[in-house]
Amino acid sequence: MLCAIPAGRTTGASPGVEHAAVSSISRGNCVVLIRHAETVAGIGDPPGMRLDDCSTQRNLSGQGRDQAARIGRWFRDRRLTPTHVRSSQWCRCLDTAREAFGSEIPTVPWPALNSFFQGQGDRGAQIREAAAMARSLAMRRSYGQFEVWVTHQVVISALTGYSPSMGEMVVAAYKAPAPDALVAEGSLRVLAAGIVP
Repeated sequence: MLCAIPAGRTTGASPGVEHAAVSSISRGNCVVLIRHAETVAGIGDPPGMRLDDCSTQRNLSGQGRDQAARIGRWFRDRRLTPTHVRSSQWCRCLDTAREAFGSEIPTVPWPALNSFFQGQGDRGAQIREAAAMARSLAMRRSYGQFEVWVTHQVVISALTGYSPSMGEMVVAAYKAPAPDALVAEGSLRVLAAGIVP
C-alpha cells in the first residue's frame, strides 16, 4: 500500500508537502525520483530514435532547462546533497541531471532508469534492478544519505504507483514486499510528492 502525500501539480508545493519532503530526504536512506524537466511538444520519441544521438530524441525545451536549474537550486537552498545522481540514458534525463547538479556531483547514466514506453527496454528487468538498488540503499542505514534518480514517468509509476508531471520530484523509500508478491512493481513507498521547483 502506498503512503502518499496529496500532490499539487503547480509550481512549488504546499508547506506540508515541502516539510515532508525535506524531512524525509534529511533522514536519508531514500531516493528522490525526478521525472525529466519540460520538453518540446510530443509524446515518446520520433521514429528512428537513437540513444547516442540527441538530435533524434525529444529534448528539453528552454523552459525545461530553466526548470532543471531550479531543481538544482531547490536542493542547494536546503543544503541537501545527494551521494549519487543516476540518470536514464535519454538526453532529456541526462540534461535535466546535469543542468541541476552540474559537475559538482557527476551524473551516472544507468540503463535501469531508461524508458520502456512504446516497447523499448525490458520493463521487468529494469524495475527489478532499480528495486534492488533501492533495497540496498535502505539497508545501509546511513543517516542523511540519499540518491537522486532522473528518469521517466513510466519508470516512476512502475516503482511507486504514482504518476508525476515533468520536472516533479517524488521522495520514495524501499518497502518490503509481501512474501508472495513480485519484488519489483510498486516496491517503493512514496514519502512525499508534488514538489515542482
